[in-house]
Amino acid sequence: MAKSEEHFVGGSMFGWDPIPSNDLNSWSLNQHFRVNDWLYFGYDKRYFSVLEVNKTSYENCIDAGFIKNVTGGAGRDVLPLTEKKTYYFISGGDYCKQGLKVAINVNDNVAPAPAPTSHKSGAPSALDASNIYHAIVGLILILMFTKFLG
Repeated sequence: MAKSEEHFVGGSMFGWDPIPSNDLNSWSLNQHFRVNDWLYFGYDKRYFSVLEVNKTSYENCIDAGFIKNVTGGAGRDVLPLTEKKTYYFISGGDYCKQGLKVAINVNDNVAPAPAPTSHKSGAPSALDASNIYHAIVGLILILMFTKFLG
């Protein structure tokens, strides 16, 4: 059974950003997405959002009538890839027109897997989904606090 992976959209903790050097489509084409993988969207919540849309809305940057608002309010959103399909994501407002959009092609089916973990050993993990969530939130808070002080 293949393990699920967490993909940091744009290749970094804060990759959901329309800066010119951040080519999200090139990044996506160089990734291999499987069913049960996870997407991590990190962004400045004051400006950006994450909306799942259909192909037409993606191509034309239409943020009305979206499929799902992935935006959780903290600017650190994780989404499971549950189906073999192409997912389309945009940011609302004019940010999509500035390049803040990405298509994610999920093309491999794998057996159901738990949330991604960072341990590499073959030993079973004592962490359940709740503990993983709390560990991620704690890590994010530490990183944010470190950045604030640094």
